[in-house]
Amino acid sequence: MSTAPALPRTPSFRLDGRRALVTGAGRGLGLACAAALAEAGAEVWLAARSATEVQAAAAALCERGDRAHGMVLDVTDAGAVQHAVAEHGPFQVLVNNAGTNRPKPFEDVTEDDVDALLGLNTKAAFFVARAVARGLKAAGLPGSIVQMSSQMGHVGGANRSVYCASKHALEGMSKALAVELAPFGIRVNTLCPTFIDTPLTHDWLTTPAFRDHVLGKIPLGRVGRVEDVMGAVLFLASDAAALVTGSALMVDGGWTAS
Repeated sequence: MSTAPALPRTPSFRLDGRRALVTGAGRGLGLACAAALAEAGAEVWLAARSATEVQAAAAALCERGDRAHGMVLDVTDAGAVQHAVAEHGPFQVLVNNAGTNRPKPFEDVTEDDVDALLGLNTKAAFFVARAVARGLKAAGLPGSIVQMSSQMGHVGGANRSVYCASKHALEGMSKALAVELAPFGIRVNTLCPTFIDTPLTHDWLTTPAFRDHVLGKIPLGRVGRVEDVMGAVLFLASDAAALVTGSALMVDGGWTAS
């Protein structure tokens, strides 16, 4: 008589009892990530510079029955970041989403462009991650840091020299952090979307020539929606990704595979 095998159970995607911080969370990808984490049971702090946007976003989540808080924060101010994380943390989940772009030809890039993109996309991400990691280590808690990178952190693109530089740097930083923080149970991964239709990208994606160029690069034949990123960020944040660190999760419709 055979004995039935013991069946493994799928690790939980739930985040009940965990605190999460999402930067750049007033709209677009950041709001979508915050909504995904809150729906999975996390208590979420939505951080952004715009008080109006971030408070409205947090209120909408609370009306849905989630636990959410608006946090007015300029992530380029490392001192303010450290203070905010110390006051409201520790955060077992961080989605380091705040970022920007100023696409233009390489020869037209100004020093201000370089400072702005590297300052927000790379430098600020470093200090937000450091503040969250410090809080977790002090509390003796494991955690998941999700860095919002891009397919442009793995390829090049015309008119995106500084943006690509910032995201390639973020990829290298994240691998180093994954190694350094692994002994403390803190995982660090990047999430790499293709062009997602958000308020930041909508005007570009409705320009026929640019949209045709983008679609020609995506084997699945469509631009992304914010919903495409929500499942990916939840996976990386949850116990379902317990052995995943130092990795880049591509959500690019096949752009980097072709």
